[in-house]
Amino acid sequence: MKVTTVLTAAFLAATGLAQNVSTFYNPVITGFHPDPTCKFVPELNNTFFCTFSSFITFPGLPIYASRDLVNWKLVSNAFSRPEQLPAIGTLQRGSTGGIYAPTLRYRDGQFIIFTTLVNQALYGNNYTRFDNFILTGTDPYNSSTWSDPIRFDFPGIDPSPFWDDDGTTHMTASFNGSTILQAPMDFETGEILGPLVSIWNGTGLPSPEGKSAVLSQSFTCPVMMPSPHIYKKDGWYYLLTAEGGTRERHRSIFARSRNLYGPYEGDPADPVLSGYLSQSYFQAVGHSDIFPDASGQYWAIALAVRAGYSYNFDPYNSIFPMGREAVLTPVRWDEGEWPTYQNVSGVMTGDFTLPQGSVPEEGEGGLSEADDVVNFEPGSKLPAHVFHWRLPVGVKKGNYAISPEGHNNSLMLLSSKLNLTGYDADSTRGQGQTFVARRQSHTRFRFSVDVDWSGLKREQEEVGTSAFMDQAQHFDISVTMLKTNGSGDLAPHIRFRGISTTTYRLPERFKYVDEAFPLPEALIGQKVRLQVEGVNTTHYAFSAGLGGCDEDTPMEIYGYTRGNYLVPYYSGVVVGVYSTSNGKYGEASHTAYVSRWRYTGLEQIRELPADQLPVYWD
Repeated sequence: MKVTTVLTAAFLAATGLAQNVSTFYNPVITGFHPDPTCKFVPELNNTFFCTFSSFITFPGLPIYASRDLVNWKLVSNAFSRPEQLPAIGTLQRGSTGGIYAPTLRYRDGQFIIFTTLVNQALYGNNYTRFDNFILTGTDPYNSSTWSDPIRFDFPGIDPSPFWDDDGTTHMTASFNGSTILQAPMDFETGEILGPLVSIWNGTGLPSPEGKSAVLSQSFTCPVMMPSPHIYKKDGWYYLLTAEGGTRERHRSIFARSRNLYGPYEGDPADPVLSGYLSQSYFQAVGHSDIFPDASGQYWAIALAVRAGYSYNFDPYNSIFPMGREAVLTPVRWDEGEWPTYQNVSGVMTGDFTLPQGSVPEEGEGGLSEADDVVNFEPGSKLPAHVFHWRLPVGVKKGNYAISPEGHNNSLMLLSSKLNLTGYDADSTRGQGQTFVARRQSHTRFRFSVDVDWSGLKREQEEVGTSAFMDQAQHFDISVTMLKTNGSGDLAPHIRFRGISTTTYRLPERFKYVDEAFPLPEALIGQKVRLQVEGVNTTHYAFSAGLGGCDEDTPMEIYGYTRGNYLVPYYSGVVVGVYSTSNGKYGEASHTAYVSRWRYTGLEQIRELPADQLPVYWD
């Protein structure tokens, strides 16, 4: 994978990344990348940096860098050490908890991230569920240089920093989904230096979110969704927020004032960005952040889902398994005027000029849409874009090891007691799940691994691959030890199993699959290749075949699932490998080995296919 990334970067650098100055394609960063926030840093070779909500994935807070706003490279993870946020390992609400809506800024040679670790298992009026903190770093290309958290007390989410012209520092954040609060703050200690002042109650839609930042030569970039940002430009303080909740009515709203603490007046053109009731494939558009480039052209990064018009009326039953993705749009911002956004679409054309520049050579990861060719060479590490659900199980005990003795070019997995569903399709009660994954970043893709399952000896010991949304929504194909035809004899089986049960879906629309097939004779004693494929905009196929070679091999499909059984709360589908004893035998009951990790992007669909069938239920 490293070789592929280096060659890609070298090619793009050699060609100068020539772009059509009036056209680019959305999403610019595909797959599970919600709540984007970006900052342009002229001092670092005119580079743009972004980060996103990462919820309970580890590592988290991925940092992407670009010089042309089109080609984005993962350069570090600001949350890369378990001791930074050990509480992520015990959060009970896997699908809705974790790290929310960061704001990324740069000032005086230092990057700064404001964000919140949310424990949704606590009651709504228990404000200790919001653990607000600050991370800082001076080298965005190195995960290890990001600081431990500096915590501060605030009874809400989506904090954003702001530096005024007189050098004072202020924090702006969302409280209770109903108002934006602001106060002076010491960014080095986290101390709130004055009363929290309500500066904006929104336009009437629920869940106001916004950011505060100053627009000047040292412009600081805001975030989106439940997040407020402030920018100062032409003598005005501009407040950018998101409203309408996180789904169909989601949108970006502007207000402004001559004074930092208000009163603020709304933009007569609000919402400035929205997909609601439009015919666009891109819906739930909002939670934006604005930043300039070197030429003074303004841009907004925002989130959107590729779902189509039906999402306006039935968002929980629509098909958009990649969840909230990062989209880009040009912004016109004349002196003294309100900013004007261009509507988001899959192909963006207009009177704008994209910046020019090569892909940064620095950093730990690859391009955001790069394929995976991972062979787990001795001495290597997991790629920067590969992550765990919560924290890795028993990481100090060696539950994961690359190329252990006798198993070169493989990843060792010691099994977890819990499977991917966990105790209740939501929590793990502090226990871990042996699972490593990457984001689905293409509409059509193919992900496969070879598994050495010879260490499986007892009933329900299992190693497999998954298309995973959260603990209540995932579909898996595996090699599992099961009793044969009701007898007491154990034998390896190919098992296709899945669950889709969420609080927003009627019980009659829950989905359970559990089908087992005796392992074909030709696969006995051999490595087995397990594969998940996005075959179109609506369906996933799960297949197995003979592994052990680098070439393609004949595969047999054992099951399908539809995208409306993998509906995101806040994240998006990831694909990966797991090992479990399904509640038996305790931790590390068996060892499995994974090799030949491959992810291939096949197609990126940016307009709703004319032949896509309506959503239906079994």
